[in-house]
Amino acid sequence: MDRFAAHESRHGGRGVIAAPHRLAALAGRAVLEEGGNAVEAMLAAAATIAVVYPHMNQLGGDGFWLIRGPSGRVAYIEAAGYAGAGATRAFYRDAGYDAVPTRGPLAALTVPGQIGGWMLAMEMAKGLGGRMPLKRLLEDAIHHARAGYPVSASQERLTAEKLAELKDVPGFAKAYLADGGKDGGKPPAEGTTQRVVRLADTLEQLAGAGLADYYRGDVGRELAADLERAGSPVTRADLESYRAMERKPLAATLRGMKLWGSPPPTQGLASLMILGVFDQLGVAEPEGFAHIHGLVEATKRAFLVRDRVVTDHDRLTVALASFLTAAALEREAAAIDRRRAAPWPQKAARGDTVWLGATDKSGISVSYIQSIYWEFGSGLVSPSTGILLQNRGASFSLDPKAANPLEPGRRPFHTLNPCMAELPDGRFVAFGSMGGEGQPQTNAAVMSRYGMFGVPLGQAVARPRWLLGRTWGDDTIGLRVEGAFDSRVADDLLRAGHELSALPEDFSDTMGHAGAVVLHPKGQVEGTHDPRSDGDAEAV
Repeated sequence: MDRFAAHESRHGGRGVIAAPHRLAALAGRAVLEEGGNAVEAMLAAAATIAVVYPHMNQLGGDGFWLIRGPSGRVAYIEAAGYAGAGATRAFYRDAGYDAVPTRGPLAALTVPGQIGGWMLAMEMAKGLGGRMPLKRLLEDAIHHARAGYPVSASQERLTAEKLAELKDVPGFAKAYLADGGKDGGKPPAEGTTQRVVRLADTLEQLAGAGLADYYRGDVGRELAADLERAGSPVTRADLESYRAMERKPLAATLRGMKLWGSPPPTQGLASLMILGVFDQLGVAEPEGFAHIHGLVEATKRAFLVRDRVVTDHDRLTVALASFLTAAALEREAAAIDRRRAAPWPQKAARGDTVWLGATDKSGISVSYIQSIYWEFGSGLVSPSTGILLQNRGASFSLDPKAANPLEPGRRPFHTLNPCMAELPDGRFVAFGSMGGEGQPQTNAAVMSRYGMFGVPLGQAVARPRWLLGRTWGDDTIGLRVEGAFDSRVADDLLRAGHELSALPEDFSDTMGHAGAVVLHPKGQVEGTHDPRSDGDAEAV
């Protein structure tokens, strides 16, 4: 385990931000240095990463915020778009589809909610004393879009892996292939400069006219016209009527911490349930069989509940708080065999995402996720605006009896789920991960290590991880472990009946990109981001 001790967290006295791309972390750090608060730093980082990490997120996706103010109140922003007016089951059935397409214009069937979330976050930032103008917060993103940014290794790799299904989607080649697709449609090489000038123009327009312009102004008009020409079922009226909203976050009180998570349509319930069920098992130390087996089995219990009850928030039929009571968590823990693996698999969810976290000495903390779902989302790029549209609506079912059937105005299921925790000694932690089905599992791995067992923050994120089910860009269902995983524990898991396989890499993207920031009781800040990502934490 010594080799993982080298991944240290960053410390500061004023603020810290963690992001899966270093340019995003630097954009947030600059805002903190100039006196901006953690929410403002997050907006700058979120805008920047939407430019420089387009395979994971862009301006055409959704987002979810947890924001804790100095008073200790935790607010939650749901910025999830709903299915467009033309997105009916009959529309897809008549077009010959048995399932919602995963790429192309017909995959771009939900309103992008992310910018609406930025709008609400801007309002909250001002309410918490923020004074930074929008133009300043978008400055770094505009610069990187117009002047160009260095292509990351993961962008090159994932463009190559998904090229066959993306290269013919309208707008994709011109925006995201080398030389605008003129050289035969090759992926851009790592380290080369990629410019997205149309996106820079859009960001400049938003900086001047305000974020509402995305839905109800010039940007919205141009985006809607492009969507109509491409054949997307999202209309201009859909864009004009969209509003992000504040909801009450999910919350749970364990023996060792308080937890907050995102309610439906996200799988935030699963993250809280896994930690809550595991807490009931009374495991004494990390990294052994009891720790890993306990979390994997708690994951199974949580996923069974999630798949049964999580849907559009406005269509819930049960009170989710009932699954987070001490009695409910104890009941789920009692169903776990501490020596044998329960039968699996179940259907698994997929998704690509970025998680970012920030905190400052005033007591503000932010846990934020934004996403376009699969690698490059639908692949559809609006030629007038440079906006890449998500394919989140591919998670809808064309079966009217399904838990999440396609209907105009309905929000799809989301893997995205930011988290927060307060520890008994007063430390406040914002944490999260990308990685589809792996998100709640990684959240539980990191927080059980740091919050329950006292593992240093950097090591809690860096140590070898595991994954039950499918994650971003992958269809495997069983239990996988990283190459650096303890072989003796792996053997114990195999003997217990887990269907286990080892990945060849010590650090694997398959396990997602996790991060965390901590506000300590005396005002010091600390942060870390995953060595599996292209990012880091930056402190001031």
